Amino acid sequence: MTQLIEIGTARVLQCADNGPLLARPGDANDFLGDAWGHEATVVAIPVERLGPDFLDLSTRVAGEVFQKFVNYHMRLAIVGDIGARLEASKALTDFVRETNKGTSIWFVPDFESLRARLEGIQAA
Repeated sequence: MTQLIEIGTARVLQCADNGPLLARPGDANDFLGDAWGHEATVVAIPVERLGPDFLDLSTRVAGEVFQKFVNYHMRLAIVGDIGARLEASKALTDFVRETNKGTSIWFVPDFESLRARLEGIQAA
């Protein structure tokens, strides 16, 4: 079930584990619209909602989706275990590491890690 959770000053739209996939750049519009409708400042999308090619960087889907979120000043967290995908791709590992250094797009293993990251940003 999709729900809005407040963590400090952040309003996090925690998307349900099942529902339409984020499989192509245009699908980001549905997630953004839902976030705006809830007045969220962060969207947390479980890895189960990613299309099969989302983490294949050669498709450019992830990059285009992430750019859309950044352009609209909406933070995005991909929540869940992508360890097997990271082991299979050095490029994805590098991409995730660099993305996680920023303040807009993150890959986190679970929702509690996202909570800790948001609380850490607010404490800084």
